[in-house]
Amino acid sequence: MVIARKIAYNVVVSSVSKVLSTILALVSIGFITRYLGKEGFGNYATVLAFLSFFAAIADLGLYYIATREISREGADEEKILGNIFSIRLISSLAMFVISPIIVLFFSYPLEVKEGIVIAAASFLFSSGYQILNGVFQKNLAMDKVAIGELIGKIIQVVVVILAVKLRLGFSWIIFSLLLNMIASFLIIYFFAKKYVRLHLRFDFGYWKIFLKESMPMGIATIVTFVYFKMDTILLSVMKSSADVGIYNAAYKVLENITFFPAMIAGLVMPIMAHSVFTNRKRFVEISDKTFKVFVVLVVPLVVGTLFLADDVIKLIGGAGFAESGSVLRILVFALAFIFFGQFFNTILIIGNLQKRLMWALGFAAAVNVVLNLIFIPRFSYVAAAYTSVITEFLVVVVTAYMVAKKVKYVPSSEKLARIMSAGVLMAIFLYIFRELNFFVLALASAAMYFIFLWLFKAIETSEITSLISKKGVQEYEELP
Repeated sequence: MVIARKIAYNVVVSSVSKVLSTILALVSIGFITRYLGKEGFGNYATVLAFLSFFAAIADLGLYYIATREISREGADEEKILGNIFSIRLISSLAMFVISPIIVLFFSYPLEVKEGIVIAAASFLFSSGYQILNGVFQKNLAMDKVAIGELIGKIIQVVVVILAVKLRLGFSWIIFSLLLNMIASFLIIYFFAKKYVRLHLRFDFGYWKIFLKESMPMGIATIVTFVYFKMDTILLSVMKSSADVGIYNAAYKVLENITFFPAMIAGLVMPIMAHSVFTNRKRFVEISDKTFKVFVVLVVPLVVGTLFLADDVIKLIGGAGFAESGSVLRILVFALAFIFFGQFFNTILIIGNLQKRLMWALGFAAAVNVVLNLIFIPRFSYVAAAYTSVITEFLVVVVTAYMVAKKVKYVPSSEKLARIMSAGVLMAIFLYIFRELNFFVLALASAAMYFIFLWLFKAIETSEITSLISKKGVQEYEELP
């Protein structure tokens, strides 16, 4: 029961911290969009796209494989993490050194080029604490990661507000990101010392073995970047900064929600990894419940966004980003597919099928780039939005097929019709009372959705609590 309470505590603290971090991120975006305008915010989004580029190149698939390996019985955590931390440090330093060279090939304003170099510096710290996440996942202490990230985000928002109020300029907006990453790294590193003694290790023989295993996921991460962020870079090259700003005002709203599927997958991944080959019944049970939770979350997100997109954009970006409302209505379907893509990706990883995942993501990335190159010149950010939806849909279809064929698992469709019915009634409620205040309408419609779920018996409290019950964590009790 101690473990059950520990998981429940982690879920609550992580969820609250992540929600607060998301709110802070949206507040930050609100200040930035109003201060920088469409073009300035477009430049800001371009810098962040390059940060994602650096993260993808230097990732090498280390995080997912490290989490998987230290979660297995008999794992030598100090050896694994010491060597992985050394690999990540070298790859991050390499990206920081070459970032000034990379920006020479783009005709961006000087402030954007300087911002890209600052982003590369911030990645040195963010990459460090990302590797440590696996330690907290195994020890059921993801609450500490969430707290560290929350404190970092608070520091960033404070600096952003000061930069806006004192009109310190674009560079200080970017500098706030660096301060965020430094603070988060220091806090998370301090917490990690409780669980593992972390020392740099240079066991090159082990590096070779580990990189051979992780490289497919590293390539998959690069490919994921291509279809997740390349649209912003292509927009910045082929269209104006204003177009980039309009697109990313909508994209940032969704980007700050994608932590939900990643967080949920991260919480259940160790249990799934431990049971996929040893306890098939338990694996299917956990997977089905996780899939159902994703459906329950996706339905109101899609329905609510379709009705409230304009108000959301007005709240976040102000009147200057009115065009972003229609973009948000398109991108919310990409968000829905991201949830299920994360679900099937996680299963492929724990099933040691990362090479096949790489090919699936590679196919989606190729489609993404081709469609963007063809349609962005003519349709700008609208084309980028539709291309994102198509890409994420392809990822879900292909990975679901691989999971069904190789892992022999197909999610249960039990009660899905009842969940969809609750979504339809939520939509009717939103339409009838569309003249209400935005906040009242958003909260009331969400409440109505969950009331309908309960009335239809679409989901029961026991189904959720069983994920954090003693039965649901039996596998953890067997871990060393």
